Amino acid sequence: MTDQLFFDTDCISSFLWVKQENLILQLYPGRIILPQEVFNELSHPSIPHIKAKLTALQASGSISTMSIMTNTEEYLIYHGLAIAPPKGRKTIGRGEAAALALAKENNGIIASNNLKDINQYVSLYNLVHVTTGDILVESLHKGLIDENSGNQIWSNMIQKRRLLPTPTFTEYLKTI
Repeated sequence: MTDQLFFDTDCISSFLWVKQENLILQLYPGRIILPQEVFNELSHPSIPHIKAKLTALQASGSISTMSIMTNTEEYLIYHGLAIAPPKGRKTIGRGEAAALALAKENNGIIASNNLKDINQYVSLYNLVHVTTGDILVESLHKGLIDENSGNQIWSNMIQKRRLLPTPTFTEYLKTI
C-alpha cells in the first residue's frame, strides 16, 4: 500500500505529545501528510516544542504539508465541511475537514480519532480511515512495540489528555 496518510490534529498530536512519532515515521515513511490547517493548529505559540518538532520533521522530509487551493474540488469539500455545511449538517474542525478533503481528492487515507465528526464523511467519500489505536496495533503487529510498551504509550497519551476509546491498550486489543 502506497497511499498517503492525511493526519488531523488530534491523531498526529497523540504521537507528538508522548514523543512516539518514530512509530508513524517507521510505519509510513514518505507517506505522512499534514494539511496546512493542521500544521497551523499545531503551531500555536503556547506549544512551541510541538511546532519545533513538526518544523524539524518537515525540514528532514519525514513529513510533508499540503495546502488547499481555492477554486479546487478540495476547497469545495473543505468549505462545505468547515465553513458552510449544507443545511442539516454541522460544521467540523478545520483540521478534520482539510484531512478529509485532501484524502478524498488524493485517494489517500485519513488518520483521525474524531469518529463522531468524521464517520459520516468517511462513509460518504468511501475513505480508508485509521485511528491512533489502529496505528498502535499495526506497530504491535510489525514488532515495533510489544503489548507492555503499547500500554505505556497509551497511558502516556491519556495523561496528555488524548481521548482514547478504552483505558488501556490491552483492553483496546480485546475490542478488535
